[in-house]
Amino acid sequence: MEIPLKRLAEHVGGHVKGDGDKIIRGVAPFETAAAADISFADGPKFIKRLHQCDAGAVIVPEETDSDTSNLLQVANPKAAFARIISLFHPPAVSFEGISPRAVLGEGFRGGKDIAVAASVTIGNGVCVGDRVVLHPGVVLGDEVTIGNDTIVYPNVTILDRCRIGSRVIIQAGTVIGSDGYGFAPDGGAHVKIPHLGIVQIDDDVEIGAANTIDRATFGKTWIQKGVKTDNLVQIAHNVTVGEHTLIVAQVGIAGSTTIGRHVILAAKAGIAGHLSLGDNCIIGPMTGIGKSVEPGQILSAGLPGIPHRQWLRMQRVLPELPELKKRIAALEKEVARLTGEVE
Repeated sequence: MEIPLKRLAEHVGGHVKGDGDKIIRGVAPFETAAAADISFADGPKFIKRLHQCDAGAVIVPEETDSDTSNLLQVANPKAAFARIISLFHPPAVSFEGISPRAVLGEGFRGGKDIAVAASVTIGNGVCVGDRVVLHPGVVLGDEVTIGNDTIVYPNVTILDRCRIGSRVIIQAGTVIGSDGYGFAPDGGAHVKIPHLGIVQIDDDVEIGAANTIDRATFGKTWIQKGVKTDNLVQIAHNVTVGEHTLIVAQVGIAGSTTIGRHVILAAKAGIAGHLSLGDNCIIGPMTGIGKSVEPGQILSAGLPGIPHRQWLRMQRVLPELPELKKRIAALEKEVARLTGEVE
């Protein structure tokens, strides 16, 4: 692939300083880029080394200037570089059309240019949009709907009536629409509560590998636009995850909790059920949340989670605890001597 630098600038909404006709043939890291590559520099330590970079062009912040390199000036160099990587390396699909070894249910409707691999099983009344890719081992239950340009990787299961938006990526081994964990105690036994709802995943979501997203008891478990989850995430029944929230590996969210927009849940955070986390919260790694959290709060590691600034103060004190214990013991002895409690 050969693309003039000025076309790349148009693609990412940037400006060229230098030779706009420079042909770019690939992407590479700052240290190893060659004359036909484009790279990026978004921090001072790279900006001051632009003269050492052999790339044909470098993506830089808008205010950056240099006479030693062709520059592509943008507001967000890292995001622009990601978009250009995708341009040079679109997702590779080794199959096209509908494999004769796929199983299609009654009333299946497929859009234009879909790719359905061998060993895919599709239930009755399923509808998928244009340019959808279903990798080997995918299972779609009855009446599942999938929007345009969605990619479903191997061994993903999407169960009955769940709705998947456009430009969604679902990584391998994920299960969407399994029953929620709901049981009614009955004299020492437990009666299963039927889960009659669905999972709805909106546009531009990416679901990591081996996620489990449970269907609602009634209504829907709802993953809103732009959410990105890491691997091994559990989202229980009737949870709502707000737009553009980030959920890192091994997070567990219990049932009927509402997560706001632009929230970050760091690795192994645990969120109890029937809570509300406001917009722009950050929950640190291995933090247990047992009560609702106001918008914008930052809670750090611990059970329960505590305000981040308080946690930082605690961390500064911890190394001093042995010495503090000695000093307190000495003070207690002195107080006892002065008050006559001991000789």
